[in-house]
Amino acid sequence: MLIRAATTADRAAIAGIIMPIIRAGETYALDRDMDEEPALAFWFAPGNAVFVAEVEGQVLGSYFCRANKAGGGAHVANCGYATHPQATGRGIARAMALHSFDHARAAGFRAMQYNFVVATNDRAVRLWLSLGFEQVGRLPQAFDHPASGEVDALVLYRRL
Repeated sequence: MLIRAATTADRAAIAGIIMPIIRAGETYALDRDMDEEPALAFWFAPGNAVFVAEVEGQVLGSYFCRANKAGGGAHVANCGYATHPQATGRGIARAMALHSFDHARAAGFRAMQYNFVVATNDRAVRLWLSLGFEQVGRLPQAFDHPASGEVDALVLYRRL
């Protein structure tokens, strides 16, 4: 697996990964009806360092890394990850997470925080906890899941 900085040529592949996830509405607090251009604008927002994970030349995952907050919170990174729905369970998310830790450290971040992890996203929650994140907060019924109704969102944190 090759994890590298995304280029403009990767936009279509990234859209192919994030759009089904956004449409499903189960893990990201984004408008399920969001069009591709606003979705890509979110992913490639100013301040985001964007990466892709390639396997045999095919982009199967992407993540962005940015400062969680400005000013006094700028030393804490925040990331968003997406794996192609047909490539889950192949270690892509774990590899991107480990890469993001290295990238964040190299960029001067000293910690990482995920502000809104949907509690029903069991695979992600297990992965983050296995990688040393601690649950530091729970937002009761903060996410309106399309199948499960109102579910909790978690705040996860780890030092780098």
